[in-house]
Amino acid sequence: MPHRPAARHWDIFCTVIDNYGDIGVTWRLARQLQREFGQRVRLWVDDLASFARLCPGLDPECDVQERQGITLQRWPKTFPDGIAAADVVIEAFGCQLPDAYLAAMAARPVKPVWLNLEYLSAEDWVEGCHGLPSPHPRLPLTKHFFFPGFTERTGGLICEADLLVERARWQADAAAQAAYWKGLGVPPQAEGELRVSLFSYATPAAGELLRAWTAGNQPVRVLVPEGKVLGDVAAVLGDETLQAGDVRQKGHLAVHVLPFTDQPGYDKLLWSCDFNIVRGEDSFVRAQWAARPFLWHIYQQEEDAHLVKLDAFLSHYGATLSAPARHALVAAFHAWNRGQGMAAAWAALTPQLAELQRHAQGWPKQALGSAGLASRLVQMVENTLQ
Repeated sequence: MPHRPAARHWDIFCTVIDNYGDIGVTWRLARQLQREFGQRVRLWVDDLASFARLCPGLDPECDVQERQGITLQRWPKTFPDGIAAADVVIEAFGCQLPDAYLAAMAARPVKPVWLNLEYLSAEDWVEGCHGLPSPHPRLPLTKHFFFPGFTERTGGLICEADLLVERARWQADAAAQAAYWKGLGVPPQAEGELRVSLFSYATPAAGELLRAWTAGNQPVRVLVPEGKVLGDVAAVLGDETLQAGDVRQKGHLAVHVLPFTDQPGYDKLLWSCDFNIVRGEDSFVRAQWAARPFLWHIYQQEEDAHLVKLDAFLSHYGATLSAPARHALVAAFHAWNRGQGMAAAWAALTPQLAELQRHAQGWPKQALGSAGLASRLVQMVENTLQ
């Protein structure tokens, strides 16, 4: 940006979904707006107890508190009157603003910039919808749609200014990685060992792949943060009591169950593994910044609408791959998301991992484009208020 933007007050409203993706995105965005652009941010959250898993030190019983420069405020079911509306208002992922807050927005002499932060998609229609206005039917307010995406005509992707440099420095620092693994109780990487992080929704594909690794010839060490896929892991190992801190070995497969971590801790896990399996939206983007090959477990939608979204991403991500690598990658993504055929898909993918690793190294700068999401968001606000 040509100059530092004016410091404005932002209100971000978010409802916590059980998979943490929504709050993960808004928490990351709030911190970036404050740290890099000097904005004053208040994050309204309806479920502080769940949010606390991503934000160590957060007190779920406290209605208003400050963490990492952000004001965190409980979003109560009955929204109070008398709350002043901010200069910029973001309703994240279609959550509905309270009537009392809308009235406060309408009462301002200078109306707030009101944005609906949408879910990320690589589909072509996103470019035509990004920035479109939606006037309120009764109040003198206009909401605009902000679509994250993979092209210059979208809202871009969330990426902190120094993240790619920090990641490259970490991946070049063998001592830092060794200390990291030691802190998690994970032994040094053996010769020929594949190290994989597994953070997905429950799926039969997980069990199929783990059984293939168990019976395979290559040692595979899988790091599993606590989450929905742990039941599939437990079924393969024959141990329904799996919990954080447990380590199990079966054939050529070693499994370490990790505690749920904060966002910087999860970044380090992605950066330190050879291959990552991720889910949802926030983890999906972070896996791309990790510059490692990955599989994405997309959130399932009715009538297989999620598979259209999946293919739209793969058309971008795989555009410059060789035909064998592209076909193997698409097949593996589909096998994981359809819950079948994963063992065969992995066997076909394995010979392509070297090319996929080279591709993953160059992808972040291509995906980021001219600016990240926060920068494009701030610029849209500046243009609107000029």
